[in-house]
Amino acid sequence: MTAATHSTLFPQVPDSADAVLEGLDPEQREVATALQGPVCVLAGAGTGKTRAITHRIAYGVRAGILQPSSVLAVTFTNRAAGEMRGRLRQLGAAGVQARTFHSAALRQLQYFWPKAVGGSLPRLVDRKIQLVADAAAACRIRLDRNELRDVTAEIEWSKVTQTVPADYPPAVAKAGRDAPRDPAEIAQIYNVYEDLKRDRSVIDFEDVLLLTVGILQDRHDIADQVRSQYQHFVVDEYQDVSPLQQRLLELWLGDRDNLCVVGDASQTIYSFTGATPDHLLDFRTRHPGATVVKLVRDYRSTPQVVHLANGLLAQARGRAADHRLELVSQRDPGPEPVYTEYTDEPAEAEGAARRIRELMDSGVPAAEIAILFRTNAQTETYEQALADAGVPYQLRGAERFFDRPEVRKAGVALRGAARFGGNDSLLDDAVDLPSQVRAVLSGEGWTTQPPAGSGAVRERWESLAALVNLAQDFAAAKPGATLADLVAELDERANAQHAPTVQGVTLASLHSAKGLEWDVVFLVGVAEGMMPITYAKTDEQIEEERRLLYVGVTRARQHLHVSWALTRAPGGRPNRRPSRFLDGLRPGSTSTAGRGAAVGSGGGGVERGFTSRPDAAPRRAQRTPARCRVCGRTLTDAGEMKLMRCEGCPSDMDEGLYERLREWRGVQARLSGQPDFCVFTDRTLMAIAEAEPISPVELSRIPGVLKRKLDRYGADVLAICAGQEVEEAADGE
Repeated sequence: MTAATHSTLFPQVPDSADAVLEGLDPEQREVATALQGPVCVLAGAGTGKTRAITHRIAYGVRAGILQPSSVLAVTFTNRAAGEMRGRLRQLGAAGVQARTFHSAALRQLQYFWPKAVGGSLPRLVDRKIQLVADAAAACRIRLDRNELRDVTAEIEWSKVTQTVPADYPPAVAKAGRDAPRDPAEIAQIYNVYEDLKRDRSVIDFEDVLLLTVGILQDRHDIADQVRSQYQHFVVDEYQDVSPLQQRLLELWLGDRDNLCVVGDASQTIYSFTGATPDHLLDFRTRHPGATVVKLVRDYRSTPQVVHLANGLLAQARGRAADHRLELVSQRDPGPEPVYTEYTDEPAEAEGAARRIRELMDSGVPAAEIAILFRTNAQTETYEQALADAGVPYQLRGAERFFDRPEVRKAGVALRGAARFGGNDSLLDDAVDLPSQVRAVLSGEGWTTQPPAGSGAVRERWESLAALVNLAQDFAAAKPGATLADLVAELDERANAQHAPTVQGVTLASLHSAKGLEWDVVFLVGVAEGMMPITYAKTDEQIEEERRLLYVGVTRARQHLHVSWALTRAPGGRPNRRPSRFLDGLRPGSTSTAGRGAAVGSGGGGVERGFTSRPDAAPRRAQRTPARCRVCGRTLTDAGEMKLMRCEGCPSDMDEGLYERLREWRGVQARLSGQPDFCVFTDRTLMAIAEAEPISPVELSRIPGVLKRKLDRYGADVLAICAGQEVEEAADGE
């Protein structure tokens, strides 16, 4: 092993506390040196948050300010906790506890249970689904396997939100959740489930937190012992904390405030599990003297990818959107995101597979490429397309399509129907192959209309619907094909996709892609009905879908491909449209101007590769951070960057001009029937009143004045700045 190889595999431990700080940017260094009192780190995607907090802990340990055994760092996955421990060892801070909430709580529960309760801790059940099944049976409520999974998920949500069985129906209504069964039935099952656990002396995953909370609340001596052990707390991914986890954290802290939290409200995508960004957003209210540091320098993605990510959040609404972080890429410019429209889904999958094959042939490793989609039911089309193109792949967070229980069971049913032929009563009224398949799969749970909700029942239906669609496509391609022919086709597909793959293109849902990154990302199926998903009804649910797409975009380091299909199957009516989230960002959308398009063809679909940035926005690609034009400080707040000065620095704004601009904006908003901020925000008007532009070029340099708004309002704004009167337009243009 060479010295260079050894240093790569085993990085040298920094020789001093100051050496730990080397290589950190100014904001990361501010995090690392803020070791006392409450600290809130608002960290955008790709901004090095793990680096900042591990260096913070290591710096405190190496400087003698923190004792390793007194620090507890908590996160949400074992993988993230393991990565944190590894980094801390490399920085010379071994001995720090880095665990998940559940791991830390279980450790304390096992230690204190004999003292607090007596005897040994009840057995922890690995999977609660059998207990839920027994509870449902005791209530004489019949649940199939997928309904069991959904009811189990509701019980888990109830427990992490600290909702008791009797309060479940009103709680689920207040939260706007689409319950998989009658809420009263779920409450009944939940209540019996809790009784069964007590009778059998077992606890579940959520009980680990609940029981730890109970002991710390009731036994002050034990709480004091825990608090004497842990003096400093660090919480990663704080936007994903549930009410129960927050309560446990408060009990760990007691009346102290040595707490550092790290999170990004714009990456809250697990609210269906009880996660809420409210604790992050309310941190400064609970801790008025908190140190707040914003990390917005994106080291992961190119300026082109970052621009699209910022654009997605700029259109967002709601509380999380009000606290969004505007990222600033630190990488060299790269290729523009490519938007591709296809006639149908098979063409979309084939197009992605073809481009991936070309990338691999040009030297891009398969492991550095990912295809991300909204639902796991979309995998089959892409598995087949990649297999046909000879591209190895691996699935993350999902079973292969043909390995799913419902698909295997459906295959058995179809095989049996094909074997018995005309003797199967299910097929009496089925005159063609698609209707035969629908008849067989109706016995497996397929219906013409999808079930409500987003749980396991819906996932099963999506899988069966994919088989129905496949039968329709197969019959269209091979007129006269029989059920036996289709079964043979399914077997062939399953066998082709069972080949073992170690290094391959990653197929993953957007949820399971959180925390990962690739050089090349294909975001597929970005159409209305899929993104946002059809069952997202409320404003809050729609906004979470937008954040999910934002997470997908920010997984890409360099190349980003966004695609959608106009119809599901070849020859279908092209009644789909691209996702509303791309309006104003993709070429060809009604609110976009000044973007070019390169038109090509491929794979049975019409592909259009577009650039994604307006002519007036090259400034967003700059690598140098914005600085205050008054004091020279680096600006990280989006509002401050829009003004190009610190909030507290003196303003040279023309107050009269600002008021005239506000009056004009009110007229424009009224004429167009939209809120004032849709014309220009207050910050943008302040920036205009401070800059007093005299030409379109000067006006276009002001953040918030994109080309679309420059074209629509530029003449009026420049006239007002010049002291001229502006006539009201009849149509608001």
